[in-house]
Amino acid sequence: MRRALARARDGKPLDQTEAAVLLHARGGDLRALLGYARRTRDAGLEAAGRPGIITYSKKVFIPLTRLCRDRCAYCTFATVPKHLDSPFLSPDEVLDIAREGARLGCKEALFTLGDRPEARWRQAREWLDAHGYDDTLSYVRAMAIRVLEETGLLPHLNPGVMTWQDFQRLKPVAPSMGMMLETTSSRLYETKGGPHFGSPDKDPKVRLRVLEDAGRSNVPFTTGILIGIGETIEERADSIFAIRRVAREYNGIQEVIVQNFRAKPDTKMRDTPDAELEDLAATIAVTRLLLGPKARVQAPPNLVGDQHQLILDAGIDDWGGVSPLTPDHVNPERPWPQIDELAQLTAAAGFTLRERLTVYPPYIREPWLDPRVARHVAALADPRTGLANEAARPEGMPWQEPDGGWGDASGRTDLHVSIDTIGRSADRREDFSEVYGDWEILSERTRLTADASAISTAGPAPVGTPAESVSAAPAVARPG
Repeated sequence: MRRALARARDGKPLDQTEAAVLLHARGGDLRALLGYARRTRDAGLEAAGRPGIITYSKKVFIPLTRLCRDRCAYCTFATVPKHLDSPFLSPDEVLDIAREGARLGCKEALFTLGDRPEARWRQAREWLDAHGYDDTLSYVRAMAIRVLEETGLLPHLNPGVMTWQDFQRLKPVAPSMGMMLETTSSRLYETKGGPHFGSPDKDPKVRLRVLEDAGRSNVPFTTGILIGIGETIEERADSIFAIRRVAREYNGIQEVIVQNFRAKPDTKMRDTPDAELEDLAATIAVTRLLLGPKARVQAPPNLVGDQHQLILDAGIDDWGGVSPLTPDHVNPERPWPQIDELAQLTAAAGFTLRERLTVYPPYIREPWLDPRVARHVAALADPRTGLANEAARPEGMPWQEPDGGWGDASGRTDLHVSIDTIGRSADRREDFSEVYGDWEILSERTRLTADASAISTAGPAPVGTPAESVSAAPAVARPG
């Protein structure tokens, strides 16, 4: 523990073993760990031009469907058709929620739903067929467009596991999307009786692929871990490192949620002890140290009891979405704090609470933001900070530009009828290394894959042959 804390204190890189050790920190060790995490967070806020600012998003929950093909042992959101009046919210119900949220000054419409319910439930398939939708995600897309056009709220989509093609059809209708990684523990997924057993969408390999596809598609993405569901400390550390790897490769993870398990009645895990808040604080601090000052780290304020000071000390810089209208449908037994109350709790810890949009400031630009939603975002953003313009009120506007082009801010629009005599003055755009991921990390990953392939093709070295004599593929050069 002393060695790991000393490395954290000195800002040295932590390996997975050291991270696991720090996750055990308690007492004086925990206080020291939190201090190092706070220092890292504060440096990041200073660099981002928002020193002392903790953010949140003012939103409404839209539970589009509570049907799901998964069977997670701790979930109360998912249910069965007989407990619902309809498999899906109707368009009128969706818009009623969104309009009321807009009236109250909300700027985000968080679409929550189960994973592909039509794959399990006949009632879901029949409802979609009757209403003219190929699948659940087609309905999500249609409702996101209506919310944009009729209320001006910005959709944030949480539809679970998505394919590459799903990202392409949903990116034009939502500034941001999300899916919790939860854990990289295959054991919790493969073992009968485990919290993710019988849930095809909780395969860690599948969920990691979603994070990578989001990065490849330039989708501002929210993810995170869920602690206290039976994972080991080593598995928890592995989950944080997995998120860090994807974040570094693609730069597309806009925020990381560290969420603590809370037992709920009427679930298989109702008798499982809640994750302790000191455990949550240690995990947040380690996440902050591993992800670094530029990361945005969040913890839900309705799951931490009265320990908001402890959680702020651990290094978060965001409270996530808070609704003045709708409950937390995933944790309905734990109401949101009032926004004024949350502002007071944040101020008591020495910070100022500010509203942000569902998409974070660094991502309010191409290629992260599709032109079809850029105007909706700009209408609600503070042009100076990229956070929310708290005086702005959402108003519906057309989702797709009318015939005639994208407007003056969209670059050259005459290339289909003229010859480009200006061209680009450099071989690539100025922010190339930022928006397309970290080429050094991608090159290293490619080199390791090539090395493994070369060794596999060569077969075992003859007896007595030094390992160094086995040729390895050369590293891929960084472009430029």
